[in-house]
Parts: sequence; structure tokens; C-alpha cells
Amino acid sequence: MDFQPKDRPPDAFQQPLTADQIELLCRRALGSGVRSAVEIGWGGYNNTYRVELADGPAILRVAPEPARQTRIEHQFMRNEYLAAPYFAPIAPLMPRTLAADFTHQVIGRDYVLQAVLPGEPGPEILSALEPEQRTPYFHQLGEIARAVHDVRGPGFGLVAGPHFATWSEALIAYFEDNAADVEDLGLDGSDLRAVAAWAKRDAALLDEITEPRLLHGDLWHVNVMLTPELEIVGVFDHDRSWWGDPAADWTIRMASMKAGSKRDAFWDTYGPLDASPAARRRALYYEARHLGAVRLERHRLGKEGKVEESYPELAEILAALESE
Repeated sequence: MDFQPKDRPPDAFQQPLTADQIELLCRRALGSGVRSAVEIGWGGYNNTYRVELADGPAILRVAPEPARQTRIEHQFMRNEYLAAPYFAPIAPLMPRTLAADFTHQVIGRDYVLQAVLPGEPGPEILSALEPEQRTPYFHQLGEIARAVHDVRGPGFGLVAGPHFATWSEALIAYFEDNAADVEDLGLDGSDLRAVAAWAKRDAALLDEITEPRLLHGDLWHVNVMLTPELEIVGVFDHDRSWWGDPAADWTIRMASMKAGSKRDAFWDTYGPLDASPAARRRALYYEARHLGAVRLERHRLGKEGKVEESYPELAEILAALESE
């Protein structure tokens, strides 16, 4: 086998597989030997390989060991697997699952094999274009996000559960888990606990959201495949999918940044965002939720300076909650 792993330090969060392990996983799941395996550097959570099998290519994704998973990122691969049927409105864009194994009989980690999506990674295509050339991309992204957000769910929280009867309960539990995860790392989680306390006081405001909608959780250019003509031909990495308020989705957060830029084309197809005072206050909680998750990711990637930046950012959120 031609094996090309990423060079990682021994204590890296993403623990690589050996060539023998990859061969074993593919034979177990698909009954096929591996001609080559190249580790893909996208993302900082799962280990991802493009494998060439006897009958064609596939993507092998391997989750972290359970002991390395935090509360808010628990069994993400299983969440993604269970959420896939709810993405039926954009099914032609999603990677087809070829096999999944959550038994831990081989390597003690969840893994899936997926079909290779067409196109090229979004960052590679978009980075070669001027901002004014990206309008068609944002138009399509708005259409896709709207199709996802129109899907209704059975309760609030991770698609795989647990589900909560109210939106406030789901958010409060999330902030408390996020704080515990941060504290497990030896970091200060008191600001996240303060946000949870504010959410309890604002429960009635949060519970104006009564209908759980599907959130992709990470839909942006890093998780799409594009043609040179900017057609979106692939959407992937929905392991953070939730049932909640569409305004809480990562896509909405990113599209809302840099107002007055070409990103505004997103709203042409998605539709206008609620700009009421209640919605603006709920958005403070959604930004806190994003910042808490980003704090964990920055720590995982060894970006300690960026971890520190999250504290004044969250302090601004708390100050805004206190002033309104």
C-alpha cells in the first residue's frame, strides 16, 4: 500500500492509524484491499483518509477514542450518521455512506466509509477568486441553508439526543456541559456558567422558539465541494447537527459577519433574518454557544493564544446581556 499519513506530534489530538489498521478496516467493512491511503488535512477532529480500493476511491473517517471526546462533542460520528436521513432535501449533495462500524471490535473507535464527492474543496476554489466573484456561491448557500432549516424535528438538542422539550433547556444544558469540558482541561469555565445562569433567567424569551428545526452545525465554505463555476456539488461534515432555532446555526453566524460585503447575497435566497429586539437578545446566546465550542477547538489545535482571546469575547456577550 502507498501510505501517506500526516506528520503529527505524538501527543496530537488526532491520533493517526497505521497502514495495517486501514487495510483491516476496509477489508472488514467492504471486503476490499487498499491500494493507497492519503490522509486529508481538513478539519481538526476526525482522522480522514482518501483510500483507493480495488473498485474505486472512498473516504475513510475515524472518530477520536471515546476518552478523548468532550461532553458537547460526544459521539459526533454517530450523530452525523443518525442525522443523515433528515438532510433528505439536499440528499444529492451529501456523501453516501458505504459502511459504518461502531462496534469498537477492531480499533476502539467509530469509523465510516463514504463515497467521494465530486468537485474541489470550497477553500481552494474560493481563495482564487475576488470577493465580487463569489456571489453565485452565496446565493446557492442561502438556498441550501433554507432547505435544511425548513426540516422540523421531534425535540431540541443533538439530532441523536438527548432531546429537550424546550429550547431554553437544551441551551442551558449545552452551556453547563461546555463549561465542564473547559474546566476538565484546566481552563476557566465560569463565563460559560454565567451564560447558563442568564439563560435560566431568559428562559421565557428563549422559549419563544417553539419548533425545533434542523441545523447543519458547520455549513460554510470549508465543508462544501465546488466546481470551477462555483456550483456547490457537495455538502459534508454535519456531525454537529442539532434541532433548534435556525438563527443559532453556524451558517447564519458567518453570513451575518461583514455586513455590506458580498456575503449579503446569502440573504437574497435564504430570506431575511428576524431583527426584533427579542431575536437580537437570543443571538447573544447563540454567539456565546459558538465561542464556547471554538474555545475547545482552539485548545485541541494547540492555539493557546486564540483560547485566551475567547475570554474577552465572551465577556462582551455577558456585558451585553447585563446591559439590556
